[in-house]
Amino acid sequence: MDMASPTGPRLTCPEAAVSRTLLLGWVLVQVAGASGTTGVLVAYNLTWKSTNFKTILEWEPKPINHVYTVQISHRLGNWKSKCYSITDTECDLTDEIVKDVKQTYSARVLSTPANATGYTGEPKYTNSPEFIPYLETNLGRPTIQSFEQIGTKLNVTVQDTRTLVRMNGTFLSLRDVFGEDLSYTLYYWKASSTGKKMVKTNTNEFLIEVDKGQNYCFNVQAVIASRKTNQKSPESPIECTSHEKGVFKDMFFIIGAVVFVAIIFIITLSLCLYKCRKAKTRRRGKESSPLSVA
Repeated sequence: MDMASPTGPRLTCPEAAVSRTLLLGWVLVQVAGASGTTGVLVAYNLTWKSTNFKTILEWEPKPINHVYTVQISHRLGNWKSKCYSITDTECDLTDEIVKDVKQTYSARVLSTPANATGYTGEPKYTNSPEFIPYLETNLGRPTIQSFEQIGTKLNVTVQDTRTLVRMNGTFLSLRDVFGEDLSYTLYYWKASSTGKKMVKTNTNEFLIEVDKGQNYCFNVQAVIASRKTNQKSPESPIECTSHEKGVFKDMFFIIGAVVFVAIIFIITLSLCLYKCRKAKTRRRGKESSPLSVA
């Protein structure tokens, strides 16, 4: 037996229609709200770069439709904004961290839409790792200020590097900041050999025994042994003594002195000869003139 099909109009569920309308409205609201923050990316890979307390915070990515603002704080302080609304991916925070290099610092990078006048939304941000300058700043390559080899003594002086840390308006040196924590290692060897020797000092000067008549090469390295990491600096450029240069220098002064004496002698002799010729000329003139009649 065939079943009869309904012939009346098809009815729809009013609850389903209302639900679809509300869902569509919510999607439109979300799209409209997101349109104002399109392209705003959160910063990542925040890294401290610091050498001799010159300290820069770096991060990624390069901004497209947004800008960055950096904030810094230590454990007992409030957030302080630096590098406002920049399109760079680095910020120099040296002037903040040198106020107290033994403090523990944190920084964060905020992302906000570019050209968003009156933007009131909550900015996205990323926190940096904590940073303690005294323990973590890298030591820069030291510089040899002077050196001299006399007989069996080699004297080497390391230049005391200035930092941006200040006290009473004066910039402090690495020695001023680290005190006895800072030491130097001298590596030295005969110029004709590759066997290195090593000696350490807690000052900026080395005075070591060497073989007389031998040329030596050497370089230095700054060390903070009390640290767990970043203990050593890069080694300084290599310097070498040279007896030939010393002999040449002595000969230069000797020859210079001889030349100076010779020049004085020639000038004095020339003046004497000139005066003698002038005196002879006067005498000849008197002898050749007629006698006056009384």
